[in-house]
Formats: sequence, structure tokens, C-alpha cells
Amino acid sequence: MQNEKLIHALGNCINHCNYCADACLDDDNVKMMVNCIRTDRVCAEVCAALNQILATGFKDVDGLVQYCIKVCNACADECEQHDHPHCQECAKACRNCAQACEEYLA
Repeated sequence: MQNEKLIHALGNCINHCNYCADACLDDDNVKMMVNCIRTDRVCAEVCAALNQILATGFKDVDGLVQYCIKVCNACADECEQHDHPHCQECAKACRNCAQACEEYLA
């Protein structure tokens, strides 16, 4: 299945974003983590939408894949600013997902 690698990367990104957002809520300075939490949530939602649509076999997804790349990179940029291991792991998952999206479009 052509979509298998992308679907796996999307699922991994969703899981990391949700975990990161939840872990950020426990931060002592949660106000400092607001952008990270918000970006994690949006990234997880966009990846989930793309994941669900890919599962249907619908072909006209290139615009959503391009948007997913943009959101994943924005989330990675945000998470990379924080030293927490969950933020660093999330950034890595987002970069991997963006890469899988790029490969899908190639």
C-alpha cells in the first residue's frame, strides 16, 4: 500500500503531539508552554484528518498533505525551542511526518 509509510508517520506524529501537549500542561511554567500546547493540538488534528482521509482511498489530498507539511514543520520549530525530552521527541516525529508527506507528493 502506497500510503502505508505516511499513515504510520501520521499516527506517530499524532501520538507524540498529544503526549507533548499533555506533558506541557504539567510544566511549572505552563504559560510559557501555551504556544507549544496549541501547536501540538493543531498538528495532531491536521494529521488525524489526513490519516482518516487517506484511509478512504480518496485521491485529491495533495492540498491537505501540503498543509500537513506546513503544520508539522511549525510544530517542530516550536517544540525544538524547549529542552523537555517530550518536546524534542515530538519535534523529531513532526519532522519525520513532514518528510513522509514530501515523499508522498514526490
